[in-house]
Amino acid sequence: MAIPIAYNIRNLVVRRTTTIMTALGIALTVAVLAAALAVGAGLAKAFRATGHPNHLLLLRKGSTSELISSVPIPVFKERIKLRNGVAKSAKGEPMASPETILVVSLPSVEAPEGMNLTLRALGQVGLEMREDCRIIDGRWFQPGRREIVVGSAVAKRYPDAQIGKKITFGRGQWDVVGVFDSEQMARNSEIWGDFDQISGDFNRLETASSVLVRADDEVALEALKNELNTDVQLQVEIMTEKAYYAAQTDSADPLKFLGIFVAVIMAIGSCFAAMNTMYAAVARRSKEIGTLRILGFSKGSILLSFFVESILIAALGGLLGLLLVLPLNGVTTGVGSNLTFAEIGFELKITPPIAAAGMAFALFMGALGGLLPAGSAARKEILTALRDV
Repeated sequence: MAIPIAYNIRNLVVRRTTTIMTALGIALTVAVLAAALAVGAGLAKAFRATGHPNHLLLLRKGSTSELISSVPIPVFKERIKLRNGVAKSAKGEPMASPETILVVSLPSVEAPEGMNLTLRALGQVGLEMREDCRIIDGRWFQPGRREIVVGSAVAKRYPDAQIGKKITFGRGQWDVVGVFDSEQMARNSEIWGDFDQISGDFNRLETASSVLVRADDEVALEALKNELNTDVQLQVEIMTEKAYYAAQTDSADPLKFLGIFVAVIMAIGSCFAAMNTMYAAVARRSKEIGTLRILGFSKGSILLSFFVESILIAALGGLLGLLLVLPLNGVTTGVGSNLTFAEIGFELKITPPIAAAGMAFALFMGALGGLLPAGSAARKEILTALRDV
C-alpha cells in the first residue's frame, strides 16, 4: 500500500520554513547553472549563425585572427580578385573585399573607463556582400567621408555610439551616421567605415587585414579554396567565414567553465542541505513513521514517500531558480574575444533545453540528498520509532 502524495505535500506546507530554505539553496544553484549555460548558448548562436555559406576568408599564413593578419593590396589585386570562381556583383565587379580590422576604445554602460570594439574598414563591395545587414536608423557611410556606422549591439550599450555624435580615433573625429542590424549577430558588435579613409588615418593603405571572397556556388567554393591553397606565392590561410566565427565561441569557455564549476560546488552544498533537512524530518517524525508502520505501510512505501518529499522540495527549488534567472532572457551583454581583443555583444537566451537541464539538475540534487534519509526512515523498527521523541 502506497502512502498518498497528499501526505507529502501537507508535510511540506506544515514545515514551510525548512522547505523554503532548502528550496532556495537549490534555486540559487540552478540559477547559476542556467546563467552559465545561457552565456554559452548566446555566444554560440551569435557566432555559429555568422557568415555566408559561399564566403571564404583569407588571412596571412599562420594568422589566427584578422587583427594580426596582413595581406598586401597588390597581392589582392593581382592574385585573388580576378580568380575564376569568384562571384560577380550586379555591376559586374568581383565580389572580393579587402578589409582592415582595428581596435578602438569606447566607454560603455558597464565600463565607463572604456572597452575595446572592433573597427572594420571596408568598401562598397564589402557592404554588398553582407546583404543580411540593413540600416535601422540613419544611413550608410559614404565613400571618401569621415563617417561610420555602428552595429545595433554597440548602439545599445555605448552612449557615444549614437547618431549625430562623434567618435575619436585615428587622426581625428568621425561622425556616427547610422545604426545597422544583421541576422549574423556577431556583426552587430562592430563599427564600420570607408576602407580608404580609415586605412589612410592609420597609414595602412598598402595592406589589408583580410580578404573576404564570395564563390559562385559550393562547387566553385571548394575549387577556389584548393586553388588558393596550392598557390605558394600567396602565403595565405584560407577558411570559410562560418568556420572563422565559430572558432570565436572559445571566448565563452572560461566563463562557462567557471559558472558550471561554481554550480557544482553549490550543488554539493545544496545536496547536504537537502540531506540535513530530510534527516531532521526523519528524526522529528519518528513516531509518525512508527504509526505508519502500524497502519500497514511497508518499509518500501515509507522509503518512497520520504524520497518523493525530497524530490518535491527539489522541484520547487528548480522552478524558483528558473524564475530567478528568467529576467536575464534577452539581455544584451558582452565578452572579450581571445582572438580580436575586442568586446563581442550577444543576447543571453534561456532556451527550453537550458530550462530542462536546470530542472533535471535540481531533481538530481533532490534525489541525491533524499536517498539516504529516506532509507534511514524505512529502516526504523516500529517499537524503536514509537519510543523516540
